[in-house]
Amino acid sequence: MQQETPPQKTAFQVGKWLVCVLAAGLFWVMNALNRDGYSLNVNYPVKFQYNDSLFIPTTTLPRTVRVNVSGDGWGLLRLSWLPFRTNPVQYPVNNPMQASIINTSAMTAALADQVKSLKVNYVVADTLEMGFDRRMTKTIRLIPDSTHINLLPRYVVSSVINMTPAVLTVEGPARLVRGFADTLVVRIPGRRIADNYDEELPLNAYRHPLVKRSHEKVFVSFEVAELLSPLPKR
Repeated sequence: MQQETPPQKTAFQVGKWLVCVLAAGLFWVMNALNRDGYSLNVNYPVKFQYNDSLFIPTTTLPRTVRVNVSGDGWGLLRLSWLPFRTNPVQYPVNNPMQASIINTSAMTAALADQVKSLKVNYVVADTLEMGFDRRMTKTIRLIPDSTHINLLPRYVVSSVINMTPAVLTVEGPARLVRGFADTLVVRIPGRRIADNYDEELPLNAYRHPLVKRSHEKVFVSFEVAELLSPLPKR
């Protein structure tokens, strides 16, 4: 009697199983993104509008504001992944000298007017302080510290001390710039100088995050000569 061959088991195919799982997962994600009712906090770019030729911010203005928005999954996904590819919301500062905080209601209204595809619920109040001052420019004359030049004995400065540039222009908040002196004495470094002097010196004064300086360095030059006879006694 011929013995019957048992049926072979179908081999488990991992590739087909993964395809099915991925297809099901993709279908679920696509279906979920089409639904409404999601909410999310996103960083939205903002640009402050003010007359920057007359006023200067004394606090760092935020580049983004954190906003709570709601809508369908696709809109929220696009906004959360590509926040800086959207046009920044324009926030006008009408009276900078009196502005101290960002008006969250006005910011929310501006955002709602620009972000049409989503509902803007509110601005998350993180750091919303701001301050401005009038922009001021001042010209400061550069003066060489000629009385403290360290020369070799019997050597003297035999020419005019040239400085290029002769003036330094600073620009910044009026409350800060107004207190700067009209002149800046430039110290000439070096010991026992006996040759003609030609050096580019750094200008270290008035270094401040809110102050813009016209020059970072000054070129100083003068001639040095040896006395052939001692100076007459007074």
